[in-house]
Amino acid sequence: MTTVLLTGFEPFDGASVNPSWRAVSQARRDWDGTAELHVAELPVEFARCGPALAAALDRSRPDLVVAVGQAGGRPGIALERIAINIDDARIPDNAGDQPVDVPVVVDGPAAYFSTLPVKSCVAELRRTGVPASVSQTAGTFTCNHVFYRLMHELAGARGVGDDGPGARGGFVHVPFAPEQVTDGTQPSMPVPVIAAALLTIVRTSLAVRVDTRLPGGATH
Repeated sequence: MTTVLLTGFEPFDGASVNPSWRAVSQARRDWDGTAELHVAELPVEFARCGPALAAALDRSRPDLVVAVGQAGGRPGIALERIAINIDDARIPDNAGDQPVDVPVVVDGPAAYFSTLPVKSCVAELRRTGVPASVSQTAGTFTCNHVFYRLMHELAGARGVGDDGPGARGGFVHVPFAPEQVTDGTQPSMPVPVIAAALLTIVRTSLAVRVDTRLPGGATH
């Protein structure tokens, strides 16, 4: 049976909620597909999120991984295109760690591309009325750290199965939940809408092996 892993993050930077984990949890409850869907909550700590991800991969042995994080201020679902090999934290993580210009993986490649069909996912989300875009940067905090770690894992032994190419994966950023911006000064999206969007991404990624060729770049 095909296995899917969704990961979200715990709250950070003084917040009491993180919509990424809330949406992942609801997506697990709402899932009605034939694939087996697993979820994992990751710590917002540079020292622990990589090992926590690796443990979740070991437990579930997924064919598809969609890691999810909060990107406050973004107006829609963002399918990340590329993970870069750098930690450069503007704020401390939940353990007080604040690495600056440190590689995620020493001597690792400069970057990895997502192996999700990012443009097909964006097109399908837009078709269903959900704001979505391709993003060219996942930042340099723990979201990018997990994205890079994930792709590094999948590029290694996990990336080759008995029948050929193995697990695929990538990262998705989601907006604030409405309760995080009660003053309305920043964009937000209800958690049920985010959860439904994540399931659309899962279904599209399971169905599409060769991504759609559509404009998705940026001028700056």
